[in-house]
Amino acid sequence: MARNKLAGTKVGKSKSAKYYQDNPDAKKKKDEYNAKYGATLSRKLYRSFLNAMNKKKGKKGDGKDVSHTKKGDTVLEPQGKNRARNRGKK
Repeated sequence: MARNKLAGTKVGKSKSAKYYQDNPDAKKKKDEYNAKYGATLSRKLYRSFLNAMNKKKGKKGDGKDVSHTKKGDTVLEPQGKNRARNRGKK
C-alpha cells in the first residue's frame, strides 16, 4: 500500500491543534504521555481484545472494524462509520 505523502503536512484547525502547533514543548510532553499510556498493560490488553474480536468476527481486508455498542457489546461495522463517529460533523 502506498504511503500518504500528505501525512503530517496539514495543520489542524481545532483549538487544541492550534495550541500544540504554537507550543512545541507542550506537544512533546503530550506525545511522551500518550506513548506511556499506550504502553500500559490495560491498553495493550484492550488492543489485543479488539484485534481478537476483529479476527473472530470478520475476515481480513473486509473493511470492517469491531465497534462497541452503548450496551457494551462488540459488533462489526464499516470502518468509515466507526471512525467518522468521533470527528466533527460538517
